[in-house]
Amino acid sequence: MLDEYEQLTGIHAPGVITGKPIELGGSEGRGFATAMGGAYLLRHIAKQRHLNPKKTNVAIQGFGNAGSFAAKILSEWGYRIVAASDSKGGVMHAKGLDVPKLLAVKEKTGAVTQYPGAKQVSNEELLEMECDVLVPAALENQILAGNAAKVRARYILELANGPTTPEADAALFKQGVVVLPDILANAGGGSASYLEWVQNLQGYYWTEEEVLRKLEPLMLKAYEAVKGTADEFSVDLRTAAQVQAVRLILAAERLRGGLSRSSAGTR
Repeated sequence: MLDEYEQLTGIHAPGVITGKPIELGGSEGRGFATAMGGAYLLRHIAKQRHLNPKKTNVAIQGFGNAGSFAAKILSEWGYRIVAASDSKGGVMHAKGLDVPKLLAVKEKTGAVTQYPGAKQVSNEELLEMECDVLVPAALENQILAGNAAKVRARYILELANGPTTPEADAALFKQGVVVLPDILANAGGGSASYLEWVQNLQGYYWTEEEVLRKLEPLMLKAYEAVKGTADEFSVDLRTAAQVQAVRLILAAERLRGGLSRSSAGTR
């Protein structure tokens, strides 16, 4: 798309699209930024709530880009990855999976189910297993009204798009499960694309360390704004994120002269 656009316009415009290879103006860190952004949020909440990573069990549904990188990052930070799955099924071990070995098995065989010495579980069973953090990182519509009551995780970190239905959201909120919604939790990828665009505009490129140093405060600032709105209205974080987004749009529209204060409540 970049090449076609530049041929049509006759100008050099690397910022017209993001997610590019490094050689074409892409950004360091972009490949794992979705998982990294979610991991930053989880670490932030863990500090606030005094959760010991070494005593925090994590189950990950989906072992593609987001899920595999989440397993790698969180295990390096000391979290215990007790279960992981892909489209062929899953494995679990109460004492924790050896993530480097799991990644190697996935790379070699194409399935986490070939990991030795672990109990085989289905994707459905993984969603309902006892753990501290559940990471849906595969498909949409995985946590439904029918299985929400069976979810035993205390926190859900959504790295997939739309893994929880609205009906399940309501049930989980009543159960006291904290859902870090996709609109917030997997925004690391989009945020890294923004950082790539900034680099393209400047014609100056950062190291991976610099990119990640800029990514973390973006994620945490967004979380704190959403959390503040959730507390203000006593709603779940997904609803709060949507409220916060609408607030920002209305504020921008008002500042540009397109919305009067008196009509703001009726638009």
